[in-house]
Amino acid sequence: MTLLDRVRQRFTRPPELVRAVVLASSDPDERLLAWGTLVRGEGWLVATSRGLRRVPADLALPQAGEVGVLPWHEVGTARWTATGDGGGRFEVTPLTEVEPGVQARLPVERHALADAGGLPPVVRRRVDQTVVASRRAPLPGGGGVVLVARRLPGQAEREWTVVFDDDADRDDPTAREVARQRLAEAVAADQPG
Repeated sequence: MTLLDRVRQRFTRPPELVRAVVLASSDPDERLLAWGTLVRGEGWLVATSRGLRRVPADLALPQAGEVGVLPWHEVGTARWTATGDGGGRFEVTPLTEVEPGVQARLPVERHALADAGGLPPVVRRRVDQTVVASRRAPLPGGGGVVLVARRLPGQAEREWTVVFDDDADRDDPTAREVARQRLAEAVAADQPG
């Protein structure tokens, strides 16, 4: 992105629907950070202080408060591939809690952008800021888990979770026990001595 593009975006007003969605948020402190225009006039992908939102172009203004948000701490990965013409594609893998301390990957969400604006670096920074620590641990019989400590909004303490490489391993009692042990070790090592 050239300096001129950065200046232009900084002083370009976001689309009305994008502003309406952020203003209708249940969080009065939510603020707009960046947005990109989706291909084929489908709408916008929006980064806010709370998370990532997909705002459809055909959204009726009274429904602005119904646009969901994927909180930053629930983004497992966000991969950006630029196309060289100012656009590109985000592949976002959301996480969901399946039981206390265990998260699973949801299907990848793909967002094709005609104009990415300042979205890629903002998404990268926001996701990175939630991750305090991350490490892999092998499981018996192959596979592994990722142990992740994240900052959650409004919480002073970080939250540790485990994500299995293969969801089937969550049903294996031996793999679950090893994952529980590794998670307990990570949490204990993280406590102030």
